Order: sequence, then C-alpha cells, then structure tokens
Amino acid sequence: MSAAAKLIFLCGKMAAGKSTLARDLAERENAVLVVQDQFLDSLYPGEITDIPGFVKYSSRLKNTLEPHVCALLAKGMSVVLDFPGNTKIQRAWFRGIFERANVGHELHFVDASDALCKRQLRERSRDLPPGAAWTTDAEFEAVTAYFQPPTEDEGFNVVRHERGA
Repeated sequence: MSAAAKLIFLCGKMAAGKSTLARDLAERENAVLVVQDQFLDSLYPGEITDIPGFVKYSSRLKNTLEPHVCALLAKGMSVVLDFPGNTKIQRAWFRGIFERANVGHELHFVDASDALCKRQLRERSRDLPPGAAWTTDAEFEAVTAYFQPPTEDEGFNVVRHERGA
C-alpha cells in the first residue's frame, strides 16, 4: 500500500457543507480535487432534472473517471472525490477504488441537522434562476429520503464533522 496516497471522500446530506470541506481537505492534503457537480454541469447542461437523471449521468461519470482516479492514486497522489457517499451502494464505489489502487482512505461524514441543511440550501439557492435543480425543501426531502449514515460494519476510516443547528 502506498503510504503517501489516500482516497478521501465524503458523506452528508444535501447542503451539509461537503463541497466546502472537500476543498479544504484537498488544500490541506495537497490532493487532487475531483468535483462531480462541475463535471455533470459541463457534460450534461440542463439535462439533469430529477433523481433518475442524476443517477444515470452520475453513473456514467463514475465509470469514466474511476480508472483515472486509480491511476493518480497509484502514482502516489492523494485524491479528494467530491461525489456523494450518502448510501451504502455509493460508498461501495469508493471502496472499489481504494482497494483497487491499494491505498488508504478517509470517509469524512458531515453530520448536520435537516434544519441547518435547509437553511444553507436556501442561502446557496438564493441567486439561482427559478426552477433550478435541487433548490427547494421538497427536493431536499426527496433526496434525503435515500440518505444512509455510515455504519461501523462498513469498515471505513470515518472522520466525523458535527455541524450544529
């Protein structure tokens, strides 16, 4: 196992602060930051309008990027993946990467209340055009219904970040 390189990934509800933390971690670790939302916005502008669409395009992106992330890790470069790790199935993808690359990992769990997430969602959505994806409390509830916090039996190296109300 490469002592230097590690895969860093995140788990937390929508608008919990994962992307901000991902940027901070990439800076701190001198790691390559790969941001799913930037790729999806660039590759599929305006095409992701619902959860099934998100799953479809996200899956394509993950399949495309996985060998490249593994190659970076194999070369000794740490990688922060700002992709959701909010379900056991999503987290299995990360496990496949760090096991394939034979590197260490950290799962950063941003544990934030629904009230805080909704408040931050409203703040970050304030300047978006009406009808922009993922901006309402109802959309938050729809996405959060799938959320599964990490459990001990998954065997990840979890770093917990508690966020207040």
